[in-house]
Amino acid sequence: MRAIAEELTGYAEHLEGAWIVEIGPSGPFLAMTSPSKRHEGAVRRIRNQLDEQLPATHAGYICANGLYIEHPPIDRMRRPDAVVIPEEVLDEEGLAVDATQVLAVVEIVSPSNPHNDYIEKLADYPAMGIGHYMIVDPRTGTIEVHSAPCKDRYQNKDPYIFGDSVPFGPWTVETGAFRRYGRAGNSES
Repeated sequence: MRAIAEELTGYAEHLEGAWIVEIGPSGPFLAMTSPSKRHEGAVRRIRNQLDEQLPATHAGYICANGLYIEHPPIDRMRRPDAVVIPEEVLDEEGLAVDATQVLAVVEIVSPSNPHNDYIEKLADYPAMGIGHYMIVDPRTGTIEVHSAPCKDRYQNKDPYIFGDSVPFGPWTVETGAFRRYGRAGNSES
């Protein structure tokens, strides 16, 4: 599967627009990305908050974005919007971070493909052994925090809304500055 994904990645480099390759339950696939400013704003806010808290809970860890994570035994490779990893893995060779090094992932739901975050990744991340998964949905102003992975599902699901202080593993994410898609204050959707 990885060889096919690498071939698709080479193909994607010649396409217009921004493309990523992931390996999901049906195998490798190519997906166009076009994150909005609100999407990127949520990623940045979460990343900054976690980076402030990580030295106290997990020295040497950071919250990064734009990285692939991979779990070869189950043929999965995903690119979360944000990931909590040891900072030292950024100096390693290769395309993807080993999923066994990932403490948490965050996905910001896109208007065009919510199924990917709520169905496919909600099965893949626990199967990869990732302890904490936060889904932020600017379409609805809601947040789900999933924890306690068991095979291909999480045992715990806690719902929140924008404006809440959201417990996420040993951290807390303040969501008062999060914005919904298509709401007043910015005409972007």
